[in-house]
Parts: sequence; C-alpha cells; structure tokens
Amino acid sequence: MVNLIGTYECKVDAKGRLMVPAALKKQLTPVLQEGFVLKRSVFQPCLELYPMEEWNEMMKKINGLNRFKKKNNDFIRRFTAGVKTVEVDANGRLLIPKDLFGFAEMDKEIVLSSAINIIEIWDKDKYENTIGADAEDFADLAEEVMGNDEFNGIS
Repeated sequence: MVNLIGTYECKVDAKGRLMVPAALKKQLTPVLQEGFVLKRSVFQPCLELYPMEEWNEMMKKINGLNRFKKKNNDFIRRFTAGVKTVEVDANGRLLIPKDLFGFAEMDKEIVLSSAINIIEIWDKDKYENTIGADAEDFADLAEEVMGNDEFNGIS
C-alpha cells in the first residue's frame, strides 16, 4: 500500500500533459512501472489517480458486488465510466485524456493532492475553493468522522 504525502501545483501543456513533481515522483518510484488508472471522482469535480495495485484492490471489492442487483450494476457502470490506464513517460510527464480533463473542468493550472493511497487532480481554483470552505464546517466534520470511540478502537 502506498501512503502519499503532499500537495503540488503544476501546469498542463496544450496536449494535456503535466510534469509530475520530483517529490511526488520519488514517492511513486516503487509503483511507476506498473502504471496507473485515472478516473472521475465520485463526489467532487476532480480526477483520481490510482496506482495499479490500489486500483486492483478496489476492483476486488467492486467485483464482489452482486450484479443481479440493478443498483450494483448501475454503480459499477458509473464508477468505471471514463476510466483510463495512464503511465508516467520517460520525461516524467502524465497525459490527462481530453474527456477526463473536460469532466474536471480543468484549466492550465492544476493541483495534485495526495489522498492517502491515491492522488486527486484538481483545477487549481476549484481545489482552493473546496479546501477554503468554512473552517468550522471542517471541525464539525473532523469530530463526526474521527471523534467517535469506535474509530479509536474503543467499543
């Protein structure tokens, strides 16, 4: 399992390529050869970059869904819509396919943000607006998600 750290600002060229920052590339070194899967985020207007090993783990979970339930089939279809395999080329660049670039409504300035085992790819302005949401809202969210005793191993 990869545990990624950091937030990086990048620029995208006219062909949709971004230079992976050296600090992030160093963290990804163990998984660079396996490649990545790039997909639409479920909850936000951004993209998610999965190292192949992480994607395969996710697919094991999804493959366990009963496909004879319509909602499961609908979820699988929507979750995998637009999914692409991508690689970091010899020059350290990653190509974002046009359809995914359009989905995330990205401009030339983007942000790569670590999200534990994946990387979120955001339009810079959208990222700043999302992160800059009310600090009190985040405090309430943190308490709700992390403040319960079950999370801390107390039952």
